[in-house]
Formats: sequence, C-alpha cells, structure tokens
Amino acid sequence: MVKLLIDTCVWLDIAKTSKGEEILNLLSRFIEEDEVQLILPEIIISEFERNKDRIILDAGKSLSSHFKKVKAMVAEHSKNDSKQEILNQLDDIDKKIPTLGEDAVQTISHIEDIFKNSEIIILTDEIKLRATQRAIEKKAPFHLAKNSIGDAIIIESYYEYRKQNEAQEFSLMFITHNINDFSIKNGNQKIAHEDFSDIFDSPKSQYFINLPEALNSINPDLVEEIEYENDWDFKFRSLSEILEMQNEIEQKIWYNRHKFREYSIEVGKTKLIDREDFNIKTSANTIIKEIWEGALQSAKKIEDLYGRENLEFDDFEWGMINGKLSALRWVIGDEWDNLDT
Repeated sequence: MVKLLIDTCVWLDIAKTSKGEEILNLLSRFIEEDEVQLILPEIIISEFERNKDRIILDAGKSLSSHFKKVKAMVAEHSKNDSKQEILNQLDDIDKKIPTLGEDAVQTISHIEDIFKNSEIIILTDEIKLRATQRAIEKKAPFHLAKNSIGDAIIIESYYEYRKQNEAQEFSLMFITHNINDFSIKNGNQKIAHEDFSDIFDSPKSQYFINLPEALNSINPDLVEEIEYENDWDFKFRSLSEILEMQNEIEQKIWYNRHKFREYSIEVGKTKLIDREDFNIKTSANTIIKEIWEGALQSAKKIEDLYGRENLEFDDFEWGMINGKLSALRWVIGDEWDNLDT
C-alpha cells in the first residue's frame, strides 16, 4: 500500500485538462485495487473549493478565445472548395461553447467524490508552527519572494503524517505540479528542493511532479492493463492547450526582453524620447516615452499573473523556453526559429 498526498495544483490542473477524466479513472482504479490510498490535508479541500468556480468559468472562456484563432486560420489556409463547409461546422461548435464548461463540472464532481473517500489530515497548531518557522528561516517554499503559507502547511501536513506513521509498513508519495516552490531551482525538477531533504530522505517517502508517473512506479502492470482495457493513452494536446501554452511562453520571453531594455535605459544605452523626436535612423537606441509607459504597465500585469520569481531564468532555462516557443509555433504551422514577441 502506498499513500498519496496530491497537491491542490494537481487537482486543479486535472480539472482543466482534456485528459482529466482519464487520469481520474486511472487513479480510481488504483484506489479500488487497494494499491493506493489518498491522504488529504484540510487546506487542500478549502483551496480546491475556493478555485473550482474559476476553473469552470475559465474552461468556457479559454475555448472561446482560442476558437476565434482557429476560425481565422481556417479562413486563411483552407482550400476554397472546403473552406465554407468547415467554417459552417465551426460556427455550429461555437454556439455550443457555453455548455462545454460542463465537462469541467463533471471532472470537478469526480474529484470531490474522491475527496469524500480520502483520509483527512487535520490542521494542528504544530503544523501551523512549523510552517511559520519555515517562513522565518526563509526555507522552501519561502525561498521565493511571495507568501507561500498554504504550500508550507501542505508539506508540513505531509511531514506530520509521516512522523505519526513511521512504524507503519506503507510508503508515502507527495505529488505536485508546483515545481517553483517544491523542486530544486537548477537541475532535475523531479528532485525536491534541498530544504525538504529531511522529508524525502528514503524510498518510503518520495517526491513526484507527475501523477501517472507516480502510479506507474507503484504498479506498471496495472497501468498497462488499464491502458489496454480502456484504450487509455496520452493523446495529442488540443489546439486550445497548445495556444494557451504558446501565449504563456510568449509573455515570459517578452518580459525578459523588456527587463533587458529596462536595464539598457538605466545605464544610458537606450534613451526615452518624445514622439516628435523619433528618427528611424536612431530608433535602435531610443524608445518613445508613452510606448515605454505602456510596456511598464504590460510588464506589471505579467508580474501579477506569474509572480516575478517565476520570470527569472538562468542560461539553460532561457534556452529551453525559447526552444519550447519555436516548437509550439512549428506545430501550428509556423516556420522553425520564429521567436518574435
């Protein structure tokens, strides 16, 4: 028996993805076969409850915004003899988009049913105290410039459960998608941050950033059996998922370039000018003041969306993020190496 603590972000991501039901069905089968049991800190229940309505709302919004791009691509690239027929079909689907959020509702309901059969970890003063001590000592997840008390309570709930059950035969796994707060900064993100070395210090307490991978490590034969029975396999990403990730990466790359330009202004290599002083010959080293003000506002929105600590990259990460953008653009029909933002 393996007991799993699955972080809030994993549950929310499952609710958002088109593969959510497949992942939940796999997890449910593991539970039915007594391969795993879930342990659930109280804070995860409240965090999920607080965010589920937003997930349902975003499901429809995301489809609607990306749908316009799909129709534009069809209008531009389809053959004339089939274009109108495709557009008519897309119009029919477009009218159904408001009801497609029902898929998220179904997945959320499935998750809540799983919660009902999980072992609840009560939030104690001891857990709160240790989470607060992490903040005082600036230990992960407080190594970044943000309030991470919720994450700290979750990991300390896991640690408390482990200590109370050290004499038991079962193993424990902590599963999260929050690699910024829980994984090592530079290197293999499948490894927990060094500040958690006392928590993940044996095969009986393991760290994962992928739920199917964790389940496969427990019983690969059962995973294979379920895949065969249900024709369950990783499918191609939907176009909306690809476009959403492309947009996120574009924003992060633009922000990095913006910060370089900001530094260039600070050291005097680039000058802020009035619009009437603009000259195409010197434009490489000048920026119109009102355009720069708009760029500062855009940068602030990106900081609020992702957090400044998640917008800083070392050389390796910078190469990876640019490669990801090039690959995503190639998949949807662009040329290789287009990194314009």
